[in-house]
This record gives sequence, C-alpha cells and structure tokens, in this order.
Amino acid sequence: MTTPPLITPATPADAGEILTVQRAAYVTEAQHYADPLLPPLTETLDEILAALAGPETVLVARAGHRLVGSIRARVAEDTAHVGRLAVAPDQQGRGIGARLLRAVEAACADRVSRFALFTGAASERSLRLYRRHGYEIVGNRPDANGIPLAVLEKRLVNAARSGA
Repeated sequence: MTTPPLITPATPADAGEILTVQRAAYVTEAQHYADPLLPPLTETLDEILAALAGPETVLVARAGHRLVGSIRARVAEDTAHVGRLAVAPDQQGRGIGARLLRAVEAACADRVSRFALFTGAASERSLRLYRRHGYEIVGNRPDANGIPLAVLEKRLVNAARSGA
C-alpha cells in the first residue's frame, strides 16, 4: 500500500508548485467547458503569494518531496468558502482530493457553521466528491464567462455553537 500524502499548511515556498499543480489540474475542466480562461488557469504567482500571505487557509498535499495537491478556504462570518481544490492529474482518483477537503474542513470547523463552494455544473466527478462529503447543491449561477456553476453548501452541527 502506498503511504498517503502528507497534508500541511502551505508556505510561500510552495507557491510555484501550487500554481503548476493547479494549472495542470484545471486543464481538463477548461477543455470540458471550452474555456481556457477559467480563474484557476489565469491566476498568477503573485495572486497565490497574496493568498498565502492573507487570512486564507491554504493546505498542500505532498507525496515525498512532490506537491500533489492543494486547497484553500477563506472564512467570512460563519462560512468557510472553499476553493481551488487541485490534484495533479496523474494522482487523481487516489483520494487526495477527499483528504484535502477533510483537512481544510477540520482547519476551519471551529470558526464556522457552514462550508460553501462552487464547481462546474457539469463537472460530475467533482460533484460526486462533494456530495460524498455532505455537500448539497443549493443553487446555480453562471461564472463571469457564462459557464454554469453549481453552488454547494455543507452545514455543520457544532455542539459548542448550538449550546448542547
């Protein structure tokens, strides 16, 4: 059995690898939607560095010395907005995305009562992942380029917050 990747907080030294994995991971989405300008593909190294320097939670998955995935979450009020889940194409289907999702949820759970994210409305693989982890589609909207998006949420039952 292969050792699962180690998930840790990202550092500025990870920015270039995050950008590389993110672009590689989102190419198939761009092809699926015939849109090479998806935000994860046009994001710059400086924007990733800014995310790392800001209040966002950014996690990476490493298999040995290789960065194989990343995810981010930004907390606003009682919601963690999850985004940019990316797994290197040759590592997809091995549970890395699920591990990253669980890790970012754990990192934010004590500060929020729900998680929110969006993905392409026709991105069945992504939708299956999110549904397996308790997310439900709560709406649909187009992105800036007109690509239909599914908006998903997951509510937490937090004993400390509910007073139980």
